[in-house]
Amino acid sequence: MNEILLGDSVEIIKGIESESVHAIVSDIPYGISYDEWDVLHSNTNSALLGASEAQKKAGNIFKHRGKPLNGWSEADRKISKEYQIWCETWAHEWFRVLKPGASVFIFAGRRMAHRCICAMEDAGFTFKDMISWQKEHAPHRAQRISVIYNRRKDFINAEKWEGWRVGNLRPIFEPILWFMKPYTIGGTLADNVRDYEVGAFYNELWKKYTLDCSNVLMVPTEKTDHGKHPAQKPVAVLEALIGLVTIEGQIILDPFCGSGSTLVAAKKQGRKFIGIESNPEFVNIANERLSDVANSESENFNGININNITLFA
Repeated sequence: MNEILLGDSVEIIKGIESESVHAIVSDIPYGISYDEWDVLHSNTNSALLGASEAQKKAGNIFKHRGKPLNGWSEADRKISKEYQIWCETWAHEWFRVLKPGASVFIFAGRRMAHRCICAMEDAGFTFKDMISWQKEHAPHRAQRISVIYNRRKDFINAEKWEGWRVGNLRPIFEPILWFMKPYTIGGTLADNVRDYEVGAFYNELWKKYTLDCSNVLMVPTEKTDHGKHPAQKPVAVLEALIGLVTIEGQIILDPFCGSGSTLVAAKKQGRKFIGIESNPEFVNIANERLSDVANSESENFNGININNITLFA
């Protein structure tokens, strides 16, 4: 317990004991070709993840070239379905390892979230809610279309479409998908909470993060919530989710743990944790972060033994 397992999440999770986990909290790849680890479809070409001179001048906002929403070919229209197929490779295993009534929180992005929902429902989960995490800052990636026309010396259209943009609205909120594994057939949810200690949510804690215990989560980002991973999430957001559905001593699983933010949040909340990550560099970062967390538990964090990983029977 309290370890990070290095390797392919889809395979490693098969070694975790059934009905042994109290909650899964994970920032999964979004499938939008953000970086190499986020390319989850089969249709690529040499331009993907490259960068034009204009992108380089724009800085980190346009770091890599992704596929346009229309795609570059007819095959690109299959990317959304391919993302769902990828989610299906692990959704059933997530269902298996969770206790009845246990919760799953997934950061899945806006464009592909519906595909993740379908895969999770097909695996047996109940889609409980979608929490809106309100961000303080977000880049605006919409380009002024008049600039494009001016560059083409099409001054008539440049004037006609002044004030219009192409791209996306400023993504000031991010969806967090909340799923539950159904509780035991024939019993009640209250029975499930008594027997498995999961299934309810801690309303009094949630008041600290929301207005009137709503599904809009408002948590400020700290300076330490940047620089460890390109898709890093604030530890306080993860603490809120963990505290909402689990109690101290319970087990939190993050099958795509990255730089370990979920594990740090779990440790700070007095929970046990299991992380899975395929990138050794991020595993090292996560180990360092965890070693810095003061924890009142008597059990020490053991780090990772790459050569002799002990799974769960």
